[in-house]
Amino acid sequence: MRNFRDLDVWKDSIALVKEIYILIDKLPSSEKFGLKSQISRCAVSIPANIAEGSAKDSQKDFIRYLQISLGSAFELETHIIICKELSFILPKDEKEIMEKLNILQKRINALIKYSKSQI
Repeated sequence: MRNFRDLDVWKDSIALVKEIYILIDKLPSSEKFGLKSQISRCAVSIPANIAEGSAKDSQKDFIRYLQISLGSAFELETHIIICKELSFILPKDEKEIMEKLNILQKRINALIKYSKSQI
């Protein structure tokens, strides 16, 4: 069992969740059950799946949860792009979040590759 609290990728994903919640607060109230809900769910899913995978006994299970986390990160990217396209968020806000999100995606992918090399 791994301690997820020691993983920098988990810490960074928690920080991103905080920023995402600030960002979605700017979305129209009409999106409460639409984009706001979808964005918050997939953002929270990133660190949650890293944590859940850390509790698994096998390296393969850990990798699978990291892959789910990465999938959620790409889903989040899509939702942010949609928000920008609908002019719900400012381009500078989208750019800032996207830069952090892309770095996180690369780091999760690197952890997947490293974990696979440990099998």
